[in-house]
Amino acid sequence: MERGLFITFEGGEGAGKTTQIKRLAASIPDAIVTREPGGTPEAEAIRNTFVQNKGQDWPPEAAVLLMFAARVIHTENLIRPALMSGKTVISDRYTDSTRAYQGYAGNLSLEKIEEVKELAIGDFEPDLTFIFDIDPAIGLARAGKRNDQANTFEDKDIAFHEKLRQGYLAIAAQYPERCVVIDAALDVDSVAKEIQAVVKLRQKNAA
Repeated sequence: MERGLFITFEGGEGAGKTTQIKRLAASIPDAIVTREPGGTPEAEAIRNTFVQNKGQDWPPEAAVLLMFAARVIHTENLIRPALMSGKTVISDRYTDSTRAYQGYAGNLSLEKIEEVKELAIGDFEPDLTFIFDIDPAIGLARAGKRNDQANTFEDKDIAFHEKLRQGYLAIAAQYPERCVVIDAALDVDSVAKEIQAVVKLRQKNAA
């Protein structure tokens, strides 16, 4: 049985990832949709600890350790088994979120993050990552309309979100073989069409 495709969606607040994940999942039979932190009961419990305590006030080191504790459970108990069974896994965030939020925007050493990653999940990475790029002011305005009380980063200042955006673009430049930057300011249908075209091409190349 062929290994499935692991696809992740990344980006700042209000970029529109959730809508596009639903659109893509609807176009792929038996796709498994998951999220980070979370994805399994144990990892969701860790997520709740972070969210309920407004984790943006934590030292970035604490956030990184917590995220990777959840991530290793998520990866070993859900993602890897699903991929090995040939299923496509679509995750709302993965390791690039830690690099961007705690690393680039939170000023924690990227080298330290990679050391923790190596301990937790080794060299495991997504096959394809969509990075949703949008002006932080526009994204935050969208997020405000969503009024998601569980979010822990929307009330960070604009400088944080600017660094976050630049961090994601730096990640895309560092990993061009798996990262595709999406103009998240485009209309929903245009974005969905672009994403589905990229996925179909990757599926064809992997066959």
